[in-house]
Amino acid sequence: MKYIVPVQAVVTATEYDREPTAAELDAIDAEMPLISAQVELLDVQIMVLDRGSSELDERRIRRARRKVLAARRELANLSVSTAFVPEVGA
Repeated sequence: MKYIVPVQAVVTATEYDREPTAAELDAIDAEMPLISAQVELLDVQIMVLDRGSSELDERRIRRARRKVLAARRELANLSVSTAFVPEVGA
């Protein structure tokens, strides 16, 4: 019986076995306000998932959505003004 075993060097390319570069870390850092806003929106949506939403819950969802949109706008303005396109998390 022959065992089919992949060669380690072929399966795991050396390009993926490295730490993030300074540019990649800067891109993640630039996206962090958007990531935080999206996590906050998700938390609010999960909170009202198993019950009917009240007026206060609706306000929380709207506030979280506005925060996500504002963070997206700031990120888009940053990338246009500095010719910096953060695409790490996409």
